[in-house]
Amino acid sequence: MDTLTTTTASTTTVREPAIWAARAIRAALVASLASVPLTLTTPANAVMDQISGVGVLDTADQCNDAVGSDFMDFTLVMTGDLEGCLYTNIETAKTTPSGVYLETGEEIFVGSLNGVGVAGTFTTTYKFEAKFAPDGSEIHGRCQHPIVDGSGTGGFEGASGRLNFKDIVETGEFLYKGQVDVG
Repeated sequence: MDTLTTTTASTTTVREPAIWAARAIRAALVASLASVPLTLTTPANAVMDQISGVGVLDTADQCNDAVGSDFMDFTLVMTGDLEGCLYTNIETAKTTPSGVYLETGEEIFVGSLNGVGVAGTFTTTYKFEAKFAPDGSEIHGRCQHPIVDGSGTGGFEGASGRLNFKDIVETGEFLYKGQVDVG
């Protein structure tokens, strides 16, 4: 095969047709793969649920203390796609001079998914961020709750996923959305 030699004032570059052909094939392969949609697969027995609902503080003592005293910092009664109780253990809390409140901890949910099936439990870790006014009242807040893999029991055995909460300060409700994968 012939080679193409290019010489400039300070360098000489040799380009071989075989290398050009290999690069052209590679470029065509990459271009064709770029048009193939990527699909994530899940096991056939997995159930993936987009969930949403509302949590409210358990002021009427609807939830008992069956999970132990470590998880009694506060409890939410959950309605919507998750029906049950969410027990919280605060591990760290910090307030900045500007009124930003940061909190981390862990939780146990006891209940069911979509009001059907076997009741069970799962645990989460969480990070909560809020802004407070100088008088101590909450202006806004939100938190992220990844489900701890392998923590599920009963109807939540093998559960994974994440819950995201948004505080509705005016009503005292905690709206949640997320995904729970069971299977």
